[in-house]
Amino acid sequence: MNNMNELFPVVDEQGNVIGSITRGEAHNGTKVLHPVVHLHVFNSQGDLYLQHRPAWKDIQPDKWDTACGGHVDFGEDVATALRREVAEELGITDFIPESLGHYVFEGAREKELVYVHQTIYDGEIHPDKEELAEGRFWRQEEILASMGRGIFTPNFEDEYKKFFG
Repeated sequence: MNNMNELFPVVDEQGNVIGSITRGEAHNGTKVLHPVVHLHVFNSQGDLYLQHRPAWKDIQPDKWDTACGGHVDFGEDVATALRREVAEELGITDFIPESLGHYVFEGAREKELVYVHQTIYDGEIHPDKEELAEGRFWRQEEILASMGRGIFTPNFEDEYKKFFG
């Protein structure tokens, strides 16, 4: 389960740290900008791995989402957060991330500075059973046919269109 007292950095739109906030405060509708990392994991056939968020998650429960997404902890840099989150959620440590840039995402209860990365990976993926309900590779046609049907998180749909659509 998520620790609502975990500390996240508060950032400006350029990523400069200007304070700190707890997870609970970051997700309670205050919409204080805090950084997150995303990794899109493609296999060499061009299929995209997606995670199924568990029903207990406080944001977007029971939806399919980016392969790996997580918060940057207070005092941590983006590269370190990405490697930590990918190891924790997917059990992958031997990947080469490519930065695609960053953008501000504003949802119903939160506002995030999202650092987007991609990688091509054909090794084994071991989704964390406590963090993720499941995960699998999706063909591009499957993703496009499922868009707008409530299957994916709105954040994933927006990001997919922005970077891969």
